[in-house]
Amino acid sequence: MSALGDAGLMGFVGVSDLDAAQRFYGDVLGLDLKDERPFALVADVGGTMLRITEVPAPAAAPYTVLGWSVPDIAAAVDELTARGVVFTRYEFMDQDERGIWTAPGGGRIAWFLDPDRNNLSLAQLSP
Repeated sequence: MSALGDAGLMGFVGVSDLDAAQRFYGDVLGLDLKDERPFALVADVGGTMLRITEVPAPAAAPYTVLGWSVPDIAAAVDELTARGVVFTRYEFMDQDERGIWTAPGGGRIAWFLDPDRNNLSLAQLSP
């Protein structure tokens, strides 16, 4: 076992504007953010610390940088859609009307972007 196997995990996401990030991550996604400006916005997300940090030039990664495991992905997508989130559609994936893709193992995933084009996801894992 690694020395880090029992350590707490922290997540980081870089953004260009903490005010815009506060509106999106706090108001739209509903995270309870602690303001630690000028350094970051911080949230406890299911026991994991998320630090949203302003950086000079955030670069959108071509993969998911943050994801949430949810018990009912359809309800979560509907709630976020009602709050203005637009879910990403990929031409090469068979997604349903909500933008949810079902993986071969049965897990269901939907993706969306934050204001800096960071790729985020929701996942309902298969039993």
